[in-house]
Amino acid sequence: MTEELLRLDGVRKYFGLRGVPWQAAQAVRAVDGVSFVVRKGETVGLVGESGSGKSTLARVATRLLDPTAGRVEIGGKDVTRVRGRRLRPVRRRVQMVFQDPQASLNPRQSVGTILSTPFRAQGTRPTRTQLVELLHQVGLSEEHLERYPHEFSGGQRQRIGIARALAVSPDLLICDEPVSALDVSVQAQVLNLLADLRDELGLSYVVVAHDLAVVRQVAGRVAVMYLGTIVEEGPSDQVYNAPAHPYTKALLSAVPVPEPGAVRERIVLTGDVPTPIAPPSGCPFRTRCYRAEDVCATERPVLQPVAGQTEHLAACYFPEPPTSERT
Repeated sequence: MTEELLRLDGVRKYFGLRGVPWQAAQAVRAVDGVSFVVRKGETVGLVGESGSGKSTLARVATRLLDPTAGRVEIGGKDVTRVRGRRLRPVRRRVQMVFQDPQASLNPRQSVGTILSTPFRAQGTRPTRTQLVELLHQVGLSEEHLERYPHEFSGGQRQRIGIARALAVSPDLLICDEPVSALDVSVQAQVLNLLADLRDELGLSYVVVAHDLAVVRQVAGRVAVMYLGTIVEEGPSDQVYNAPAHPYTKALLSAVPVPEPGAVRERIVLTGDVPTPIAPPSGCPFRTRCYRAEDVCATERPVLQPVAGQTEHLAACYFPEPPTSERT
């Protein structure tokens, strides 16, 4: 078995809302019982609509947020309740690349100072040679060390964010929408950079995105989230070519096809996304599902193998039929 870098077991993250005199306090169930494994050498895509809990799950996995319940293991060690200085070894193994490079970089610090921060947090002082090497790894040069974030383009700022994440030589990078704030041409450059770094440094990735085309390009395995839960998971080819969960099929039907005259079935979901304060009973997707039946309202389905496949899982009582049957 390949080494496990990250394991989430029944992770929940609730955010409390203050009550008022006529109403009790409530909780937003951002992540509601997620189990997830990332192994060495893997690139895993985490997809879903806005508000599905992807970014919150990423922050819990990196221990930027404390889980409300569940277990977080990094490198086989339970770090669920680790805090303060004891988190330093954890930071060496898992780092995060944030969505907005402009907001994640301190505008008052030069690039050299920004790249030095991870070293200082680990109790060491980097040499200029180390900082220059980091810049070279992401396609920048030594002259950029003295510049400030506002002097760079969006793509260059994201490269700086990636270089900062690489400073402590992590095994796993969790990339939260790493290209969503960039132009399409720059997106391709950053994705190619991540692929080159994976091959060169032996990195593993968790790529959080709502752009299914981006995830298909970089990920070998995909997990689909809806309302704080994972509803489908499996190898990219199987999930994209034969989606088993109705929600996954609806998402894929909305992806534009770059072929003139191509005809495909478009699934339009009815209703609004339920509030995470009071999610539906049973299956969280049943209020918008075109295959829902009475049993879907009684008990939440769990991830189970699809059509005898051991790696392709779906949490659905009535999954989509295999491709041959569907045809």
